Amino acid sequence: MIGVTVNGEDHEFTPGTTVRQMLVSLALPERGIAVAVDGTVFTKTRWDDELGRGWRIDVLTAVQGG
Repeated sequence: MIGVTVNGEDHEFTPGTTVRQMLVSLALPERGIAVAVDGTVFTKTRWDDELGRGWRIDVLTAVQGG
């Protein structure tokens, strides 16, 4: 299993799980969000990359306002 932390909570996924598959399995939207891995923005073009062991992932939602 691959252990990662998503928004402060520990999760385990099978090897080969992609960022996109992780979002689906956690019922997170694919639109209107940004993903950061270890404090660095992870562009949507990389969401089909496999998760790495020990990654700290933050999923941020866009907020409108002023």
